[in-house]
Amino acid sequence: MTPLPPVFLDRPIAHRALHGAGRPENSRAAIRAAVDAGYGIEIDVQRSKDNQAMVFHDYALDRLTGVNGPIQQRTAADLAQLTLIGGDEGVPTLAEVLEIIGGAAPLLIELKDQDGRMGPNIGALEQAVAGAVSGYDGPVAFMSFNPHSAADMARLCPDRPRGLTTCAATADDYPTLPAATRDHLRTMPGLVEMGASFISHDHSDLDSPHVAIQKARGLHVLCWTIRSPAEEAKARRIAENVTFEGYTA
Repeated sequence: MTPLPPVFLDRPIAHRALHGAGRPENSRAAIRAAVDAGYGIEIDVQRSKDNQAMVFHDYALDRLTGVNGPIQQRTAADLAQLTLIGGDEGVPTLAEVLEIIGGAAPLLIELKDQDGRMGPNIGALEQAVAGAVSGYDGPVAFMSFNPHSAADMARLCPDRPRGLTTCAATADDYPTLPAATRDHLRTMPGLVEMGASFISHDHSDLDSPHVAIQKARGLHVLCWTIRSPAEEAKARRIAENVTFEGYTA
């Protein structure tokens, strides 16, 4: 197990960076604002057509850029020319975000599932992320809802901490997945094998026995996504740290 450094536990983590008016989620502006405010930072990564790790949440471009089509059908250069809605900049690469942070804040990187079924059909995004963080001196940790992705990061970057992003795995959470797959994900598979040091769990399900099992094993428990001081106070009864948005934590 590669330990999760204390810096990931001693300050709230800004969900998709500190986004707000003029600072779209996962944007350079939101990254800079989070660094300036002294928060940790959580970002999402997707893969471009030319296999670059892009800091972007969705599989499709429309919600965040107004342009139709999957992000994987555009090159990094093409994505840089789009404008994120609510801001004045394009989609950043992970390498650009790392340069902005420069080790000044802990960075929690969530790799979005590339298989479509939370299965083993992954690899290109993980390779791109590993390449981007190679040589970076700042605190970085990896997580994914897909246990195969998190396990691949353990193989590629064994000295970096990794964990699972987790939830109750209901039909509402995963409407396109078979019940058997949801049941499997609910148990948080692969944590021991990948040497995980943490989970980041849905705050509304923190009383799950599966969370209690991992906490008893010594794994750190983070949670997502907190949107008020009241939610934060409740979550901290179980979770050691929160990923937040929409208020000042």
